[in-house]
Amino acid sequence: MSAIIIENGLVHYEALGRGRPLIFIHGWLGSWRYWVSAMDDLSDGYRTYALDLWGFGDSDRRKEGYSLTSYIALVQKFMDELGIWRAPLVGHALGGVVALHFAATHPERVEQVMAVSIPLDGSAVSRSLASFTGHDRDVVGRILGRRNLSAYPEVSQEAGKIDGFAVANSVQAVLGANLEEVLQAVEVPVLLVHGRNDPVIHPPDEARLDGFDGNVRIIALDGARHFPMLEEANRFNRLLRAFLETGGDLQALELKEEWRRRWR
Repeated sequence: MSAIIIENGLVHYEALGRGRPLIFIHGWLGSWRYWVSAMDDLSDGYRTYALDLWGFGDSDRRKEGYSLTSYIALVQKFMDELGIWRAPLVGHALGGVVALHFAATHPERVEQVMAVSIPLDGSAVSRSLASFTGHDRDVVGRILGRRNLSAYPEVSQEAGKIDGFAVANSVQAVLGANLEEVLQAVEVPVLLVHGRNDPVIHPPDEARLDGFDGNVRIIALDGARHFPMLEEANRFNRLLRAFLETGGDLQALELKEEWRRRWR
């Protein structure tokens, strides 16, 4: 277990591999743990980092830190503390929203972004997540469903550590925002990845991105739900590696048959 102190609070993270830095940011229903497969797969050429945001995993609970602004600042200070000036960011759900906001406001610190299972606006957030108040201690079971939770040991193992108010407060911030406007301000290459059958964040209509410049693309993985990095780990890892190896040149990304139909 690795940890650093930021703003007098403990921030837990794990690191694996050697090479260029690469940062993973988890979502509302998890922690660093569900990135292990991707971190291991890329450890031959990257120094991968996965941190726990305030209120998740083994990082401190800080009610004053459960906002998008605070999470964006946390990513910046995490990079500063570890001496990482610039890196690709991979974020899931809340983590993807944070990564895109960070890329929009700190383009010099970000090489490229893969944002997984993100809501482009509040209408994409499921009712169970949008209505969560933070008082229910069974955060993941309440939103994902107890029967579904058993399929994700990497999630269920950490579920009891989540502060419900970290989920509720940050969800409310996202409900009132339009992520398409943030995407318009992002200059670095962005790859949006969705599970075709996601019950938590409804996948966007791919036509919504037709008006964007060539720096934003979308792929939906058939057979995946809310956790493509777990449900389709091999495909997800191959896609992530291919995206990283293009250096962010989305036009140079070789489109394998398993992705081609969902590429725009």
